[in-house]
Amino acid sequence: MIRITFLSNDAKVLEAPEGSNLLRVSLRGQGGIPFKCGGGLCGTCKCRIETGLAHADAVKPKERKHLDEAALAEGWRMACQTFVHGDVAVSW
Repeated sequence: MIRITFLSNDAKVLEAPEGSNLLRVSLRGQGGIPFKCGGGLCGTCKCRIETGLAHADAVKPKERKHLDEAALAEGWRMACQTFVHGDVAVSW
């Protein structure tokens, strides 16, 4: 199990299996990441991986429509498109 810390939600910590989708974990455990569509179209689930960015999977094409290279380099990702393989802490 990995640990996901939702910094913008009073540092709430949820455990999830390795390879879990960030938005789905947030929804199941009331992590608080905002969202509208959940499918990579709207961009509302944009969040920043503050620690553990190396544990996130590769950036998807749908994310590149909402995030430029500078934002991606700063750790910004779309939660609906991001799967994590280790402990991370996120804010939004």
